[in-house]
Amino acid sequence: MKMDRRKTFNEFISRKRLKSTKQRDVIFEEFFGNYMGRHVTVEELYEDIKRRYPYIGFATVYRTLKLFRESGIASERNFGDGKARYEPIRDEREHHHHMICTECGKIYEFANNQVESCLNQIAKLNEFKLENHKLEIYGLCSSCRGS
Repeated sequence: MKMDRRKTFNEFISRKRLKSTKQRDVIFEEFFGNYMGRHVTVEELYEDIKRRYPYIGFATVYRTLKLFRESGIASERNFGDGKARYEPIRDEREHHHHMICTECGKIYEFANNQVESCLNQIAKLNEFKLENHKLEIYGLCSSCRGS
């Protein structure tokens, strides 16, 4: 089932008794319009937004990304460099993994049914009910290896 991020977020805001604001709407459109399949820091998103919307402050972008995460429409990841990155969730059932180059920091996404099957098998062998998981693989990309 395709996720209706706007509806999910509006319902979340309502439950939290928060106001719907023009600033949040702009950040929503920017984040989900330009960053699908990408991993963006608060700083990167803020720099993009402030060019066209100078009235939106850094703290507003930061708090709004946190609300996106809390509402389940974005995920927050940290790939070992001390910077939180936010990624739009494309679909409720979508699941993917990450390979991170330790030299240049480039992040590669991949999905693999064999990995999923193996993890489910490990969980079953250990009588463990798997609910969710994150897989991050660190190494050198072909560019940094000089290949």
